[in-house]
Amino acid sequence: MTDERANLLRYLQQQRGHVLGALEGLDEETLRRPILPSGWNCLALVSHLTYDDEQFWFRGVIAQDEEVIAAVERREPNGWKRDADLPSEEVFARYRAEAALADAVLGECDLDAAPTWWPEYVFGTWRLESVRQIVLHHITETATHAGQLDVVRELIDGSQWVIQD
Repeated sequence: MTDERANLLRYLQQQRGHVLGALEGLDEETLRRPILPSGWNCLALVSHLTYDDEQFWFRGVIAQDEEVIAAVERREPNGWKRDADLPSEEVFARYRAEAALADAVLGECDLDAAPTWWPEYVFGTWRLESVRQIVLHHITETATHAGQLDVVRELIDGSQWVIQD
């Protein structure tokens, strides 16, 4: 039998690697250029994953980090709009750093525990009941965005990301 926490962390890290791998080798202009009609760009998606996913779910909802909660309550610009003027390497570095902080939170918490903070004004009646559900939700969210980046990358230059274990 394998450790559930280690498996969850491994799958999450694979999806994060997929996000970064799908963008590997693209230049600044391409990373910032909207490809789809909605207008988002690749770096904006990485910032979204950094703040609205990694930081929000792990340091906010699970660990109840007061700084993260205060930012959410102030309705600071969402992840799609943050870091817009930073070089791509800094955007990627922030993503990696927030992922490392999320991993540390995951390493210390009980998977069966309820969230320590839940912003009902954000979600209404929808709720995740345990850390395990949050982690599974986050893996799904990251995988979904990795798939979007796959499509965009293929539209940009025909490259296809191949997942390797």
